[in-house]
Amino acid sequence: MRKLIYGMNLTLDGYVAAVGDDISWSGPPSDELFRWWLELEQQSALSLYGRKLWETMSSYWPTGDQQPDATPAEVEFARNWRDTPKVVFSSTIGTVDWNTRLVTGDAIAEITRLKAEDGGPMNIGGATLAGAAMRAGLIDEYAIAAHPVLVGGGTPFFTALDSWVNLNLVETRTFPGGVVLSRYETRR
Repeated sequence: MRKLIYGMNLTLDGYVAAVGDDISWSGPPSDELFRWWLELEQQSALSLYGRKLWETMSSYWPTGDQQPDATPAEVEFARNWRDTPKVVFSSTIGTVDWNTRLVTGDAIAEITRLKAEDGGPMNIGGATLAGAAMRAGLIDEYAIAAHPVLVGGGTPFFTALDSWVNLNLVETRTFPGGVVLSRYETRR
């Protein structure tokens, strides 16, 4: 069975985006934090995206390595992003590209099927998609990079749950700018 990891940058009050889908609070990440995210992405055998995150990622990373100011880590991230198989869950997107498959049906049924397969870990991104997977009890690990800012509202990282989810802390680390990364595994 494959492991499903949900990780994103978020504000200290728990939002991945402020009101109006504003993510400017996160600024460019430190080189050290960016490298950490790159290493997590490189360990993933499959990336699962909701529509909004797909649109954000696919608007930059297909050519991110060709930008004149791209750092070596950004070049590596762009190449890894293109090479990693991806699944986008959306009923409004018509087509996808860059080693990507579109699923317009039941996301939870498809994620459950993918988890049951043999293979390396999968990451899931996009608060709405991840929230549905969280409510279905499919998330095995959470990677949270909490930035020292409060935005007061927006898109929450966590969704409302029907029951508690107990977690074990597996890593905590502080990055420049006061960003605290925590990784938790779901207790089963």
